[in-house]
Amino acid sequence: MPPYRATRRLEAVNGDKSAWLEAVTDYSPRAGFHYEITGEGGTGILRSKVMRAVLDGEREAIAKGEAARSSLADANYAFQPDGIGDDGLASVLLTPKRKERALVAGHMFLQPDDGHLVRIEGQLAKSPSFWVKNVEIIRTYEWIDGVSMPVALQSHAQVKLMGTVSLRMTYSYSQINGHPLDSQDHPAH
Repeated sequence: MPPYRATRRLEAVNGDKSAWLEAVTDYSPRAGFHYEITGEGGTGILRSKVMRAVLDGEREAIAKGEAARSSLADANYAFQPDGIGDDGLASVLLTPKRKERALVAGHMFLQPDDGHLVRIEGQLAKSPSFWVKNVEIIRTYEWIDGVSMPVALQSHAQVKLMGTVSLRMTYSYSQINGHPLDSQDHPAH
């Protein structure tokens, strides 16, 4: 992942409870991942136990070097072509080579003409914690400033004592690889 600065908006729903959180996030290989919450509202337990936990988990995974162990590489996955879908995207079956919380058992979808990653769908190969099970995700990517970057994440998980929690996170990049981006070049999703 290249260095970047992005504003993220996270929204969570659990039954009739909902919450939102906005944070400015910074990542560089040298400094790691940092975030600053710039706004939040809604149910406190969703903000602390779901949304902040997602950002803290990302910071911890990067600090432990898990990012390289979760990349879309032969060291982490077995890849098997799975045809062209109704949406015209090339589908590739992803089979994790080990059970880790950052690996996904599912499919990746690519533009057939240039191979650019469009989305990943599936279930985390390992639950992120005792409290969270059966995490289903859809992560969407766009080609921005010459790099494939995540722009949205949707997930559904079973959380002990809470039931099903749905999370949506969108990214709006202001900088990639040290290059400032015009917000009109990449609106939030």
